[in-house]
Amino acid sequence: MPTNVIMPQMGESIAEGTLTKWLKKPGESVTRDEPLFEISTDKVDAEIPAPASGVLVQILVEEGKTVPINTVVAILGEAGASVAGGEPPSAAGSSNEKEAAPPAGAFVASAPPAATPEGRALPASAPLQPGETTEELLRRRSSPVVRSIAQEHGIDITGIPGTGISGRVTKADILAVVESGAPKAAPAPAPPPVAIAVTAPAPVAPAAPAPSSPTSIVTFSGSAVVVEPMSAMRKKIAERMVESKHTSAHVTSVFEVDFTNIARLRDRVKERFAAQYGTKLTYMPFVFRSAITALKARPLLNASISGDEIVFHKEINLGMAVALDWGLIVPVIRRADDLSLVGLARAANDLAARARTKKLLPDEVAGGTFTITNHGGFGSLFASPVINQPQVAILGVGAIEKRAKVVTMADGSDTI
Repeated sequence: MPTNVIMPQMGESIAEGTLTKWLKKPGESVTRDEPLFEISTDKVDAEIPAPASGVLVQILVEEGKTVPINTVVAILGEAGASVAGGEPPSAAGSSNEKEAAPPAGAFVASAPPAATPEGRALPASAPLQPGETTEELLRRRSSPVVRSIAQEHGIDITGIPGTGISGRVTKADILAVVESGAPKAAPAPAPPPVAIAVTAPAPVAPAAPAPSSPTSIVTFSGSAVVVEPMSAMRKKIAERMVESKHTSAHVTSVFEVDFTNIARLRDRVKERFAAQYGTKLTYMPFVFRSAITALKARPLLNASISGDEIVFHKEINLGMAVALDWGLIVPVIRRADDLSLVGLARAANDLAARARTKKLLPDEVAGGTFTITNHGGFGSLFASPVINQPQVAILGVGAIEKRAKVVTMADGSDTI
């Protein structure tokens, strides 16, 4: 049976994604959960797994294209199946779409009844908007992670009052329902049969050869230059930084901190630490622990702006900027104030490693309350980092180096 591959929603506020790379070619076999393609959004770069096993019959969205979430980007089927050309099928119907007969060989599915995935009718608390389908309602009110948890525990999302933006059901909302012991939904009735029209088996058309490199050498003002298209992530980074500068008045204060004792402690225990806990000990966990202590003493900085209101967070969710070859990303250490130095080291190393291999989940780059960026790793003494909106402050860590200083001894005398 053919399977539509869709552009996933990588975060509650994400409406589109850029398909950056296909990891399989038409005609190649694919196993369920095997990485199929890579996408880029303003929140995260990620590898997207195949939703089912089979053969990649047709690619509908080429590399470099930006499409809305839930757009069908490819079709999986059995070996030998082919799909006629034409407009990609839509993952969710719309009242604005024109009624038209499907092209010969297209996959045609009958419309599902207006009910939740659990088979129950939608309650009055979650009405459909004009022209909206049931699936669109569920996407509007929740994220893929929330829907997965609800399906696992048999919970009807549509009946949950969401605390997110515009009444969205957040992960915290669904977990609260799970912990409260909400009754499980009745088993879903068997879905109605889906009508499928498939053309006779035919050789899969080879994909058009991709250019060997996204760059090109041209002559610009009499000089040879290399022109490379800007990635979706870099475009979004530029937009967000400009927006932040226009949103918040940025004031930078620079302090010097004597790191001698921390440097000596790390040098003394780093090998034993790695052997005992299975992760390396860098300077950053010490910085995280210091920042957590400071935020507890100055809770005004552990806040965010929502319109004309200031939201003071009880939990400290530390964002840590990770530099990538293709941009910058800020994964979040959740409830960092509950973690020990070992826990902070493990969380930081795990998030950084998965950020560089495009394995982060949407929830892992959202919800930060304070951000730390280590620009000193590139040798800079100090910098003026841009606030990660809607937060109210950011900490930049400069280079850690040996320097002569005048210090006051216990007897009151000064020494270098």
